[in-house]
Amino acid sequence: MDLSKGRVMSSVSPSLPLVEPVQLAVRGMTCAACVGRVERALRKVPGVQEAQVNFATEIASVTWRPEASAPNPAGLVSAVEDAGYHALVHQPDAPVVEEVVPWWDVWGAVMLGGVASLPLVLPMLFGVHHFWPAWVQFALATPVQFGLGARFYKAGWAALKDGSGNMDQLVALGTSAAWSLSCWLWWTHAQSAHAAHGGPDLYFESSAVVITLVLLGKALEARAKRQTTAAIRALQALRPDTVSRLGPQGEVTVPLSQVLVGDTLIVRPGERIPTDGTVTEGSGHVDEAMLTGEPLPVAKNQGDRLTGGAINAEGRLVMLVTAVGGQTMLAHIIRRVVDAQATKAPIQRVVDRVSAVFVPAVLVVALLTGLGWWWQGAGGELALIRAVAVLVIACPCALGLATPAAIMAGTGAAARQGILIKDPQALEVAHRVQVVAFDKTGTLTQGHPRLIDWQVAQAPSVSSLSGWDKPQALRVAAALQSGSEHPLARAVLEAAKGLAPLAAQAVQAMPGRGVVGRLTSEVGGEVAEAAGAVALAGDWGLGSARWVEEQASPVAPALKAQADAWAASGSTVSWLMRQTQVADGEPAWQVMAAMAFGDELKPGAAQAVARLHALKVRTVMISGDNRGAAQAMASRLGIQQVVAEVLPGDKADHIQRLQQGEGGQRLTVAMVGDGLNDAPALAAADVGMAMANPEGGTDVALQAAGITLMRGDPMLVPAALEISRRTSAKIWQNLAWAFGYNVVGIPLAAFGGLNPMLAGAAMALSSVSVVTNALWLSRWKPVRIA
Repeated sequence: MDLSKGRVMSSVSPSLPLVEPVQLAVRGMTCAACVGRVERALRKVPGVQEAQVNFATEIASVTWRPEASAPNPAGLVSAVEDAGYHALVHQPDAPVVEEVVPWWDVWGAVMLGGVASLPLVLPMLFGVHHFWPAWVQFALATPVQFGLGARFYKAGWAALKDGSGNMDQLVALGTSAAWSLSCWLWWTHAQSAHAAHGGPDLYFESSAVVITLVLLGKALEARAKRQTTAAIRALQALRPDTVSRLGPQGEVTVPLSQVLVGDTLIVRPGERIPTDGTVTEGSGHVDEAMLTGEPLPVAKNQGDRLTGGAINAEGRLVMLVTAVGGQTMLAHIIRRVVDAQATKAPIQRVVDRVSAVFVPAVLVVALLTGLGWWWQGAGGELALIRAVAVLVIACPCALGLATPAAIMAGTGAAARQGILIKDPQALEVAHRVQVVAFDKTGTLTQGHPRLIDWQVAQAPSVSSLSGWDKPQALRVAAALQSGSEHPLARAVLEAAKGLAPLAAQAVQAMPGRGVVGRLTSEVGGEVAEAAGAVALAGDWGLGSARWVEEQASPVAPALKAQADAWAASGSTVSWLMRQTQVADGEPAWQVMAAMAFGDELKPGAAQAVARLHALKVRTVMISGDNRGAAQAMASRLGIQQVVAEVLPGDKADHIQRLQQGEGGQRLTVAMVGDGLNDAPALAAADVGMAMANPEGGTDVALQAAGITLMRGDPMLVPAALEISRRTSAKIWQNLAWAFGYNVVGIPLAAFGGLNPMLAGAAMALSSVSVVTNALWLSRWKPVRIA
């Protein structure tokens, strides 16, 4: 077990069950150049299709060609070891724990370097350069150079054998040059006839201080990098170690790992929900803030879903386990955050190409600097010091950390607010979104419509139906919807409670149109006694206006006027029809009643639209409702464009039309839906935002879109765009810092503006400043509009 960098790794075993992609924890990388070296080594392994290494997380993700044989983790580990680094197979679901390392192991080398370097630096602060004899300076600097600095020689030599360059080579070359020059000046002065006339100018302090500062910078960098995994550690801490299981022997405390699907667990007030399940007994409120960002506890009653990791705020709950281990919602969330932080952003590929040539370029600049000063007559001693300063100031570490540190901080902050970002590609595209298209039902509305009103047709053609009235119409509609889970079906069944039921057979759903079925005169095998039951027997349908138009079914003027009034007010209208025989013997559908359904807006829907407009993002509603209902709802929300009467399968086509824009200008479009019937549209959009459905399907939502909103709050949509913009800004700020240090520092060092000690301090500060700048994202919270 290796606890370095805050992760727990498994031992390498050929029999270890692995899934694609294979992940390795890589240790020993010191800069972005090392990343390219490890990736090249992994890509040479037979069967490897692609290898990506994240410098900030120190995780390598390796995918295999489809036609290749089974993954070979031992071969991957061997390839990394041959490249001069250490690797272990990493389990994505393994706990990310806070690194517990003795203080001395972290800061011991820095302390020893400081103790040895401080006496060398203090005299210089008072303008005295020859305070210590040469042998004292040698005795203080040499253990630092070859003891504490041994790691730089080892890593630099390994990279040299591989034909590549890294930061360790720059540090080793620069400090070795300063130490060697000091030894040479000391020896030549001792051999000269003027040895009694004071000591020479030695540079032992430069070699010792530079190594100490580099070690200090790496320690601070590692500490800051560990803070970027705080979001994952916080999520994994939501799993309790033990649970109370109810069995034949009564209530027994067992480890969470022993819980199986179908077990019955007891959760007392104040305890965490151990895994996913449903409430079988009891009621209370559950705090799901760490999972969904919802600040208020959610009421739970019998039959409601429970998500592992939430806190039972009150009431004793008995739950039936429906998922364990890696199949739980918490495991899916953790995996999504880990994958997002481990994947390389597109901009990072450009940085990696720059880093690959960075070290050789610096070596050339350092050589030219030394030759230039020597040619100008500065002497070999000063020329070498200028070249050393160039080697020391040039550090590619910050380049390697700029992008992944920002992504880790940004995705972690988003996860704490209930926004799961699938990968850096989704994060990078989201900040460029110009249009947001919303599904209506379940996204902007509660998704639980109710039957507001209904009217029956009054015409001679329906006079043959004995007692045809509103209750009869409701009974027929309820019979057709008795087996459906559609939101409108539930509204009909809720309104029909208390009425004598009718039976329907051969019920068939017609996507985008409605449902058809045959009514019988029997209920549960017995003859129905309700008046009119026999007369109502026959083929019936309940569907949309599109279906009525396709069947060319006539509608009574009074009924049509009422339906138009409902639609104008924002209600969804469904039509109840009966199949009858016409004069020529062909069956036809006859409109018998109209039903109006209304859905309440979600709290925050209007505020979310207003926030998007403030972010200069255009809003569109794509709905299957009739145009009047969709337009009325859009007017209430302030949505700028409405696309109505759209079949679920056609939503993707409308997304593509939005992407085309006007005048041939390509637009970046985000689609917001529930992640189930909107899956094609979510996939067609540049960024799909799946809003988790409390009725189920959240696991599908996690796979359907680039961004998953873990609670049904429309304000998470502008929040996702905001964190994307902030993260993108941090990436470019970090890259500006990283390149700025080198663009400014290297010329300064080359022209004599920096000595090796100041160069070492600037190099150490560059990496720390980049990571610290990224960590400001951890404080991000979405904007709230009253």
